[in-house]
Amino acid sequence: MPVGSFASPSIHPQFRSKAVCKLFCRHCSELLCRRGMKAILLGNTKVELYSTDTPPMGVQLVFDDYTTPNCMCRIRDAACLGCGNVVGYHVTQPCGKCLESCNNGHFWMFQFEEVYPIERTLS
Repeated sequence: MPVGSFASPSIHPQFRSKAVCKLFCRHCSELLCRRGMKAILLGNTKVELYSTDTPPMGVQLVFDDYTTPNCMCRIRDAACLGCGNVVGYHVTQPCGKCLESCNNGHFWMFQFEEVYPIERTLS
């Protein structure tokens, strides 16, 4: 299994039908990701965000890993390569509770207010 990739037996089929979009930095319009998907935070389902299953090309991990009060996942902030603003985070080590929950297998998260999406088309 590649580094930073985690198998999840609980990926629900509904995630396969969600729209895929390109994600851009709200601060500088840098393309951050070509495979974004609208999602909700497992630890707090009131929080909307975007996520991707592949390492995005437009961000750099910054600062040290930390955990949140919601779960024991280890995460690290991700900053836009264009302007340096923190636009999301990467789950560097998911906790058992989150791996067992129904999830989409995405471990790169983008804050809803820090990015804007453009839905991908087939053309």
